[in-house]
Amino acid sequence: MGLSLSRALRLTPIPRVAFVGAGGKTTALFALARQLEPVIVCASTHLSLAQIKLADQHLILEKIEDCDQFDGLPLHGVNLVTGAIRGERTAGLSGDILTWLHAYCDQHGLPMLIEADGSRQRPLKAPASYEPVIPEFVDHVIVMVGLSGIGKPLTSEWVHRPEQFASLSELSHGELIVPDAVIRVLMHPEGGIRNIPIGALRIVMLNQADTPVLQALAGRMARSLLSTYDSVLSTSAALKKIYAAYEPTAGLILAAGEAKRFGEPKQLLVWRDKPLVWHAANSALEAGLSPVVVVSGAYTPQIQEALANLPVKVIHNPTWREGQSSSVKAGLDAIGNRAGAAVFLLSDQPQIPAILIRSLVQHHTQTMSPIIAPIIDGQRGNPVLFDRSLFPDLMSLEGDIGGRHLFSRQSIQWLPWHDDRLLLDVDKPNDYQQLLKMSF
Repeated sequence: MGLSLSRALRLTPIPRVAFVGAGGKTTALFALARQLEPVIVCASTHLSLAQIKLADQHLILEKIEDCDQFDGLPLHGVNLVTGAIRGERTAGLSGDILTWLHAYCDQHGLPMLIEADGSRQRPLKAPASYEPVIPEFVDHVIVMVGLSGIGKPLTSEWVHRPEQFASLSELSHGELIVPDAVIRVLMHPEGGIRNIPIGALRIVMLNQADTPVLQALAGRMARSLLSTYDSVLSTSAALKKIYAAYEPTAGLILAAGEAKRFGEPKQLLVWRDKPLVWHAANSALEAGLSPVVVVSGAYTPQIQEALANLPVKVIHNPTWREGQSSSVKAGLDAIGNRAGAAVFLLSDQPQIPAILIRSLVQHHTQTMSPIIAPIIDGQRGNPVLFDRSLFPDLMSLEGDIGGRHLFSRQSIQWLPWHDDRLLLDVDKPNDYQQLLKMSF
């Protein structure tokens, strides 16, 4: 079974979601509604009459007194609430009615989805000065983009409000629309992130990614967009498939131990002219992990010096003697709340390549599995990726145990990897000598 839209969005138990942008907004809204029913669907803008047919029940609220019709009303499936029908479309709901609906949904434990702007069925758009109209109570804002607009001329045939789009994208009217131009619009304060409430999750949905070329393009665009957005989804035109859910993925390197049995700091042993911990941190950076946090303990000053030329965060764990769990918790505290997952690496395995880390992350974008780890010649290996849904479990660990303590009670996605050199960890002096003799 593929990744569901509700799972990919990491929705709260009773979400308040606004949809803005262009390129499949209505389809996405009702696809999500079907996964959350019973649900209230409404709009702060006009809707076409065709959208009424997508709901199981339609209620018209023109003034606050009309809300009385909800008294004792059985709600099932998708319940569409709009303003009055005027010609070929419905009016948007007023602010006071949206506030009333929000309170009603809170009282009855109902999800609430809101279409917050229009796009005239174009794949791309830029907002006008008066839109989008997003209520402050919204906790997720999904900014839609239709990838079918890329490579097309910047005209009204492909772009809703082409003048505003041209201004924000730095393109001229009629010029071909390139991915970087779309990224500029999405990241501009007057573009994709306009009027998003403080604290709401920002999500871009790169829709219509129905070819391998467009899916690869979505992945490249996501790398830029994640500096501004919490996640980026790559989806099919009819929302039948979520190809990938891109999120920031942190790297957490455990390097706090004293290495008493070894006789000297393993983290600082030299391999290929650099300390072992440097190689682990550099591989994490090459793989695109961000932030990369190194948890030190017994040898903090030396590790800080060893990593001085790398853009990583070295934190001292004052309770490192209490065991590995204390370093796990210190590292998770340091990565912040944006990471959708964390890859745990060991400082005594410098030979872990960036391509393996990238493969773990790529599998996570496609599945959002709770745990992803390599399996090598039938043996489980390192590093291990943990989804953020397991962070509370990791924070509850005690003593000298790490994330592997969760393996017995979680579903694990194993990634086959064919390189038995990666099973070596420098635990004894003989292991270090073996590492020095290995060719990579």
